[in-house]
Amino acid sequence: MHVIIVADHAHINGGQAKVAIDSAMGLASRGHRVTYFAAVGPVDARLAQARVETICLEQPDIETASSKLAFLKQVTWNTTAERALGDLLAGCDLAQTVAHVHAWPKSLSPSIGAAISSAGVACVYTMHEYFLVCPNGGFYDYQAQQVCTRTPMSLSCVSVNCDARNYARKAARLARHVLLGRSGLPQSMSRIVTISDLQERVSRDYLPPHAARHRINNPIDAVNLGPKSAPGGPFVYIGRLSGEKGVAHLCEAARRAGVTPVIAGDGPLRGELEARYPGATFLGWRSPEQVRELMRGARALVFPSVWYEGQPLTVYEALAMGTPVIVSDACAGREAVVSGETGLWFRSGDADDLARAMRVLADDATALAMSRAAHARYWADPLTLDRHVAAIEELYGAALADRLKPAV
Repeated sequence: MHVIIVADHAHINGGQAKVAIDSAMGLASRGHRVTYFAAVGPVDARLAQARVETICLEQPDIETASSKLAFLKQVTWNTTAERALGDLLAGCDLAQTVAHVHAWPKSLSPSIGAAISSAGVACVYTMHEYFLVCPNGGFYDYQAQQVCTRTPMSLSCVSVNCDARNYARKAARLARHVLLGRSGLPQSMSRIVTISDLQERVSRDYLPPHAARHRINNPIDAVNLGPKSAPGGPFVYIGRLSGEKGVAHLCEAARRAGVTPVIAGDGPLRGELEARYPGATFLGWRSPEQVRELMRGARALVFPSVWYEGQPLTVYEALAMGTPVIVSDACAGREAVVSGETGLWFRSGDADDLARAMRVLADDATALAMSRAAHARYWADPLTLDRHVAAIEELYGAALADRLKPAV
């Protein structure tokens, strides 16, 4: 097969890009021709080493755009991406080609749907987040700081400012969502990959009814280091420091529990949190190697996210390291944790309940028992790249067969 991976970024800047890049390399290792199509560089050097052809448009995202107005136009409808992807698909054997869309909202825009639809190529879509069905991508009201249960694009949705910044950006996202529906992308996808029970439950009523849904777990990059011999050191948080991630609740809970959290990451709340919680240790972003070392040495990973998430890789990576996880009961990360065995659930947004969970795991015997259970349970059924790629290959075969079925 010729697999065209479509993603905003050609380097790892988060879970979406990591899965897309790892999947591309895994498919190439199994003999498929793989083309990685992205908007934002730099290009991960491992793609070329894995013999993955890369087409990178060297366009900006919101973090690198010099003109916010020009970027708004790009991210609403990226004509350059539409043209470049169209040119790529025009030269493909459609009987053997699958376009797999991993990410488009950060730079590529809905315009990729027009190229895919015009070419008539088999299309698969992985829902790493919720932009396919929700204009702000998260079923989360950033102003109210709570999960949003409004019907996407309903009057109640359109009229409320749920954006993290202002209603002007919400209006732009609403317009983009209208264009998404008209782009041909939802109509082109015959197979949709979901990555958690929670994700499927909250989005199923809004997904294209003709598209079959498949549960395929993300691959987890982990090495079996064996069970821990000691309970570990600090309570650790790894990720972006923003409101929906719940890190402020972690800092407050740690203060109430009398423990010092170690926080690896950065984001808009860092300055405020450092000022309010001088007892916490803020490390900033760390390399993947440093993150793995931090996870392995942690007493527990705390994942306090207050929005739904998709399938947070950090939770699974910690469990693979033999590190228990304290996870919010509002997010999909809870599906990986057996509460009371491999970690603990706590009530989302409740600093007191999170403090309670931290006190439980402050006990060395409890922490060590949960550590060993986490390691044993994960490695009894690990989420390997080979397993992921095998499931994806089967899905691609079904998507190619869909092209041969007569329209109903």
